[in-house]
Amino acid sequence: MINKLYPLKFKPILKDKIWGGKKLDALLNKKSDSVTLGESWEISDVEGDNSRVVNGAFKNKSLKSLLEQYQSDLIGEKNYKVYGNKFPLLIKFIDAKEDLSIQLHPNDTLAAKRHNSFGKTEMWYVMQADDNANIIVGFNQEVTPEVYLQHLEDKTLTEILNFDKVKTGDAYFIDVGRVHAIGAGVLLAEIQQTSDITYRIYDWDRMDSEGNARELHNDLALEAINFKMKDDFRVQYSKAKNKSSEMVACPYFTVNHLLVTNKTLQKKNTFDSFIIYLCVDGAATIKVNNHSETLLKGETLLIPACFMSYEISAEKATLLEVYV
Repeated sequence: MINKLYPLKFKPILKDKIWGGKKLDALLNKKSDSVTLGESWEISDVEGDNSRVVNGAFKNKSLKSLLEQYQSDLIGEKNYKVYGNKFPLLIKFIDAKEDLSIQLHPNDTLAAKRHNSFGKTEMWYVMQADDNANIIVGFNQEVTPEVYLQHLEDKTLTEILNFDKVKTGDAYFIDVGRVHAIGAGVLLAEIQQTSDITYRIYDWDRMDSEGNARELHNDLALEAINFKMKDDFRVQYSKAKNKSSEMVACPYFTVNHLLVTNKTLQKKNTFDSFIIYLCVDGAATIKVNNHSETLLKGETLLIPACFMSYEISAEKATLLEVYV
């Protein structure tokens, strides 16, 4: 088989949400007439939401079909042994005009048993935040299941939750079992396992346009919550120029921060993995062999695993560098 792979851009899959707004359009150029645009799925292999290529010879081909055809050339030998024809990551941009529901995600074992799915470990990078915007992450005190259930029944759950004020550049690691919610006024990038399994435990008593409350999943959630989780969700990282600085490294993904300024960087792929770049500020040009792609703020690029070297040029750009 002749390998015809090249760096791939995908058409965003846009999702209206009850809590969404206009920032994805206004700030990240995700063209939509919606006033409740909540998510842009940049790279997805979730069933029913499979990304399609928008650049080059594979235009309109699905990520799934390319993975089935190119296998380890696309995602790497070690990844193909683990994941087969299932792309392991879901990449999103999220705009919370209003608070998201308070929620959590199951681990791999529970998700496989209940939903035939991966778990949903994720991380967030805050791209913009309004004044006094918060996210909810974890509890603000030691909590037992009994205490949690009492607060849930009394509708006082927010009293035991940790509210973190956020600003641009803040990053969070949201492990499975951790209670969390993106607060109103936050625009962020999300890197996560390929899963759409969410357990919603409280939704601020709001109704949709037809007067219906959204479904809650409190019975499922109780077994999935990790009540013993440490206060280790804030990601500390270096913002050094022109070098990849590790933000998060977990079994499911590694995310690095890369600030490129007035430089052409020669990069090597030594990970036996695809590499994804999310442009979270500025603009950069990525060249692989004779193929060049410009990434603007809010754009995402996938470099197949078969390419061992490439270069990144920018006057000034902030990139998230992701691999498995």
